[in-house]
This record gives sequence, C-alpha cells and structure tokens, in this order.
Amino acid sequence: MYAWEISDQLLQLKQDVESCYFAAQTMTHIQNLKDLSPIIVTQLALAIADLALQMASWKGCVHTLIEKYNNDISSMPFLIEILTVLPEEVHSRSLRIGANRRTEIIEDLAYYSSTVVTLLTTCVEKTGNDEKMFIKVFRCLGSWFNLGVLDSNFMASNQLLMVLFQVLQRDETSTNLHEAASDCVCSALYAIENVDTHMPLALQLFQGVLTLETAYHMAVAREDLDKVLNYCRIFTELCETFLETTVRSPGQGMGDLRTLELLLICAGHPQYEVVEISFNFWYRLGEHLYKINDAALHSIFRPYIQRLLHCLARHCQLDPDHEGIPEDTDDFGEFRMRVSDLVKDVIFLVGSMECFSQLYSTLKEGSPSWEVTEAVLFIMAAIAKSVDPENNPTLSEVLQQVVLLPESVHIAVRYTSIELVGEMSEVVDRNPRFLDPVLNYLMKGLREKPLASAAAKAIHNICSVCRDHMAQHFHGLLEIARSLDTFALSTEAAVGLLKGTALVLARLPLEKIAECLSDLCAVQVLALKKLLTDESTNGKSADPTVWLDRLAVIFRHTNPIVENGQTHPCQKVIQEIWPVLSETLNTHQADNRIVERCCRCLRFAVRCVGKGSASLLQPLVTQMVSVYQVYPHSCFLYLGSILVDEYGMEEGCRQGLLDMLQALCMPTFQLLEQQNGLRNHPDTVDDLFRLATRFVQRSPVTLLSSSVIIHIIQCAIAAASLDHRDANCSVMKFVRDLIHTGVANDHEEDFEVRKQLIGQAMEQHGQQLVTQLMHSCCFCLPPYTLPDVAEVLWEVMLFDRPTFCRWLENALKGLPKETTGGAVTVTHKQLTDFHKQVTSAEECKQVCWAIREFTRLFR
Repeated sequence: MYAWEISDQLLQLKQDVESCYFAAQTMTHIQNLKDLSPIIVTQLALAIADLALQMASWKGCVHTLIEKYNNDISSMPFLIEILTVLPEEVHSRSLRIGANRRTEIIEDLAYYSSTVVTLLTTCVEKTGNDEKMFIKVFRCLGSWFNLGVLDSNFMASNQLLMVLFQVLQRDETSTNLHEAASDCVCSALYAIENVDTHMPLALQLFQGVLTLETAYHMAVAREDLDKVLNYCRIFTELCETFLETTVRSPGQGMGDLRTLELLLICAGHPQYEVVEISFNFWYRLGEHLYKINDAALHSIFRPYIQRLLHCLARHCQLDPDHEGIPEDTDDFGEFRMRVSDLVKDVIFLVGSMECFSQLYSTLKEGSPSWEVTEAVLFIMAAIAKSVDPENNPTLSEVLQQVVLLPESVHIAVRYTSIELVGEMSEVVDRNPRFLDPVLNYLMKGLREKPLASAAAKAIHNICSVCRDHMAQHFHGLLEIARSLDTFALSTEAAVGLLKGTALVLARLPLEKIAECLSDLCAVQVLALKKLLTDESTNGKSADPTVWLDRLAVIFRHTNPIVENGQTHPCQKVIQEIWPVLSETLNTHQADNRIVERCCRCLRFAVRCVGKGSASLLQPLVTQMVSVYQVYPHSCFLYLGSILVDEYGMEEGCRQGLLDMLQALCMPTFQLLEQQNGLRNHPDTVDDLFRLATRFVQRSPVTLLSSSVIIHIIQCAIAAASLDHRDANCSVMKFVRDLIHTGVANDHEEDFEVRKQLIGQAMEQHGQQLVTQLMHSCCFCLPPYTLPDVAEVLWEVMLFDRPTFCRWLENALKGLPKETTGGAVTVTHKQLTDFHKQVTSAEECKQVCWAIREFTRLFR
C-alpha cells in the first residue's frame, strides 16, 4: 500500500525524469500483479500510458512495450490494456500535454499502428475462442479507430475486420462480446466519416453492416433486446457516416437507400427505446434536406419520412389499460416529447397540412380505440403551429369537433385534446367566433383536477396570441385569478394563467388599467399581509415565495403603451404595494431564497414603470444597503444594476447611485478576499460586474472619477482566471465595455475626459491585465470563454497599440516553455508568430482565432 502511495506521489510531483522513472518501475512490477483485479491492471496501464505521454525522452514507447511483453502469453492482457488506454489518454483534459507534444505522439502512434493491429490479429489467432481476449482485442482496436490513426487501406484487407463481422453474425455470441464488437464497428464507422478519403475501408464496412440484417431479425425473434439495441446503434452509425453520400447520390453505390430501410425496420420494433437511437440521424437528414431545398430530392426521401411518422405515431400510444392522464416526467413521457420535437423538425418533407389532414381523417372516418385517438391528437398537436391558419377549413373543423368531445371519453384523450386546442390559438385569433366555445371547453377542464394545469396552459396560450379579442373576457380572467387556489394547478400553470391575464390587461384602455391591476394584485398582497400578521402573532415563519412570484409575473407582463408625458397607470399600484414588499424583505432578510424572490419582484416592478418608480429609489436603496451589510445576498447587486440601468442617465440620481455602489462594494470585497472567495461565490462576482458594467454604460465618468474604480479593476483582474461561465462572462464584459468607453468616440462632450481617465487606469493596470489574461487563457479557462477574452485584448489594442505590443511581449516571456517531462510546450517561433498575428490583426475574430490556436499548446 505504502509503495503504491509513494510512487503515485512521486509521479504526481514530476520533479525530474529519474524520480518518475523510479516510481513507474515500482508501479510496473506487473509480472507479479497480472492476476489481480482488472481495476488494478487498468490503473497500472494508465500510469504507464500517462508516463509515456509526458516523458518526451521515451521515444517509440509502443515498440518498447510490445518488445517487452509480446513473447509472454500471460502478459498479453496487460499489454493490450496499455495499448487500449494509450490512445484514449492522448486527449486527456487532466494531463495537459499541449498541442506540440500531442502532434508528436499522434505521429508516433500512427507510425506503429499497423504493428499494433498485427499484434491484435496474432492474439486472436493464438488464443482461439477465448472470449475475454476477443473483448480486449475489440476494445483496443476501437480505441485506435477513435484516435483516427489507423491506415484505412491496411485495415480494409485486414483479418480482424472479418472476425468482427463474423462475431456479430453469429447467433451464439454472448452479450458482452456482442457489445464490444458493436462498439468497435461504431468506432470504425465514426473514424471514416470523411468517406471519400477512406474508400476501400468504407466499402468493406458498408457491405459488412448490410450483412447484419438477418442477425437483427434473429435477435428480435429471440427477444434479445441488448443485441437488438446494438444492431440499431450500428445501423444508425452507418447512416450517419454515409449521410452526405446518401443525400448526394441517393440509391447509387454507397448512397444505397437500403441503409434507411434498416433504420425503418428498427423503427418497427415494438420497444420504443430501439427507434429512439436513430432520432439524431433523422434530425440531421432533415436539416441537410432543408438546407439543400430541392423538390426532386425531397420527393425521394418523403416516403421514408412518411413511414417513420407512421411508426412514431404508433410508438406514442399509451397502454390500452392506462388510467389517468399521460405522464410527462417518466421515461415514456420524455420519449413522447422527443418524438414531438423530431416531428416538428422533419414535417416540412411531408407537408404539415397534408399530414394534419391525413391524421384527422383517420379519426373522422374510422372509429379508433381511445389510445389510437390520443396518439393521433398528440402528433396533431406537435404540428398544429406549422399549419397555415389562413382560411383553413380543416383547422376550423378540427377545432369545432374537439370542443364538442363528450366528457365520457378517456381522460387522456381529453387531456391531449386540450393541449391541441392550446397549440391552435392562431386559428382562434383568425376566427374569433370560436373564442367563446373554446374558452367554455377549457373552463370545464380547469375545474377538473387532472386536466386543470393543461387547461391553464392552453388559456395562457390563447391570451398571448389573442390579446385583443380576449380584452372583452378580462373580467372572466380576473375571476379565475381571484380564485386561483380553488383550482388544482401546478405552480407553473398558475403563474402562466396570471401571465396570460397580465398580457390581456395591458391591452385595456389606459384609464381602466390601474383599477384592474390593483384588483389583480389584491389577492397576492392580502396573502402577504396575512403572512406578516400571522408571523407577528404566532411567531411562525411562512413561505411568501408563491405570492412574490405571482406578483412578479403580473408586473413583468403588464406593459401597456404609455405616451410621453402620461403617468404610467401601474405607478400608483406599485407605490401602494411597496410597504408590504419592504416588510416581507425585512422579515426574511436572512433567507437567500426568499430575498432573491423579493428582489426579482422589485426588479419587474421597477422595469414595469421605469422612471415612474422614482419615489421608491431612496427607501429601496437604503434598505438594500443596510440588509446587504449583514446578509450579502448577491441579488441586491443585481437589483442595483437594474436601478443604474433605469436611472443612471438622470443627472440628479448619479451621486446617489454611486454611493449605493460604494456601500455595496465594501462587504462584497470582504467576501471575495476570503480564501477561495472568488471560486466559492461566482454569483456575487457575476452580479458585481453586471452592476459595474451598467454604470460604465450609463454614467462612465461618474464611475471612472470615483475612488472605488481602482478596486473594481483589481477585482476584475483577479477574477479573470475564474472558470465559471456566467461570472467570467460578466468580468470580461465589464473590462471590455470599460476600455471601449475610451475607444469609441461617440462625439459626446465627455469623450476626452473618458479617454484620459481610461488612459490613467491602463497605465496603472494594463500590463497586469494582459499578463493575467494570457495566463488564464493558457491554464485556467475552457475554450468557450476565449472569444470574450479576445474582445478585451482587442479593445486594449485599439486603445493603444504600441503599448499593447510591449505588454503582450512581456506576458508571453513569462509563460513556461517546456513541461516537466522535457517536452517543448511552445517554440520561440510559435511565440513570435502569435505575437505578430495578434498585434497585426485587423478585426477581433482574427485575435480570437490566434488565441484558440495558441492556447492549444498548453492544453
């Protein structure tokens, strides 16, 4: 145990090649460990593979290993294990061997790849029918295919390929071996995705896979689902690989449409998990054909899509003995959602209207069982929105018939019919005569517990699309909103109904809005007041978030058109509600979740009335700052950014907002300066820089002339290395926008002042900023953050190119030139090339490309 630990530590330390070598030797007393558990063997193999990748002086490691172990048959499993993990580790994120070393290794492995395949072939011949050995060989071969270094001409005529397909054709192949062989074929198909450069191997794989159809039927007959799934994976991978060929030359050569037949055979399997494997392929095929947009080509593929849709509709059927509504959240419910998405994506090939009419006629002309009816309605709901609602008699007829469904039909049919009605809100908008019958139908659903949430969602849809027609029904909506909790609604459905109500409210005449908004908010405000009085009488704390979220959605979506000079109709209501929100915030100030919901509610209130919330500014800011000193919830910083956005342009508010920023910064910096403070509080980083950015956008000179700016810039430099998507994005946006205010001459009178202030800040922090950004890109940040970093460097360069060139040169001098294992990380030429690419760039995306390529050297 101790030897293992110490060796492991020595390898981790990587102090010098000798200690690593000693550690590896200790770890490679394999001869004595061969018969131990497979897990230990894999760990040892990984140790050797990782050492080989990092130790630049170990040339031709594959050759050394094969020479050492190849003659001893009992060492074979271990040798193959190393040869399996070696290609897998080449792209290991944790090793960070860098692009130069990676290229060198891949060339090395490509050079020895045929030796490895020959070793594997010999292994199969020597061990006869040893199943475990076959599995190891197939895993190893798959690993080399995945790295993309096998010579496809050599592989096309190789014995191993024949063995693979023989194993897959044989009925008696065990489950484990079948899976290993399937994985290997899938890896091979993936490796030749660029078919034209791998012709001989492509042809062998293509023909090989087509021979597996009989074996698939055998597996179906034996009800061996594992094998069926494996075959379907192989058929799907075949179709994915030959997708371009199939679209380019359908029915010819390797564009043979038998590949699609194989997938449709799988789609006919009674288990929905089988067809689901192929969804990504059908989606990609649809995307390809949509882009090409060639009617003749579409007509070739249309029959295949029609058959697919037919299968999908059947797979969506619930069990005949299913009780209650369809479940959304179980595996089958998720499958149906994916079907709905796929149908939306490929329906253009068949024609939405044609398909919709066909589906409807199966209901109208036959008398199908309830589960067939429900599945047909489900598919109709998926495509309803893509059918043109203009003068469409079929759509009108469907809507008329659906709202006449008797209450005696299966509840799942009623549930899905309600969803269909919600998806047909455009039709209702074009044919207002349907509005009353549709609303009556949905109201019936709203009163029944299992249907209530679906009905609420449909009403929300109709409110969103038919806002003007719904104005006459506003009082009906208000009645529903007043008695919301008498219906059995999910939280989401209740909020959705209020959203619909608010959208309609905003279309009422201005003089009516205030009174109606007051009515709409009254229920929630009374509930909040009751919670506060209950609390003071019996000391129990109740959760106000339901009411806060409902108020938030009302404020968010009540956005009437207010002319300049008119008082906003919502202003009075929000002033009346403020004391209750303020008291709720005070009562629950220690609870982050509740405070967050309070802030969210206030944010939408402020956004709703804009400048009309001026009277709240003073009391709101005072309360935010005082609570934040004790409980630094980051949502206060976010709310601060909303206030700056709304009021930062007002001369009379600027000093007050700056005081707020400074007061919020003190506790924030204390929090972030703790050990691992930045990493432990990414939300605070995100919201702090959102607030600072709003200031830069609304009142840059106020911020730049203040004493707090230095500390914010220092914090930004420290946070530049933070690997957190939102936080990093906020930091970069702040620095970019900050420097940009000194670059963009917008002909405002304060431009010269801004330029001078930015110049001073850059003089102090420019070098540190550029050095930190380069270091972060190379060692801390994931690739998706690099465009943001590039934008910052671009702005620095626009501000002062000569100085930037010097800063970048100094930053690059500080980067390590080689790894501890002796591999060259970055050559002098690569450094100078990169410096030149960046400093001579004429647009930001050139900087981004240069950084992308350069940082690969350190990954």
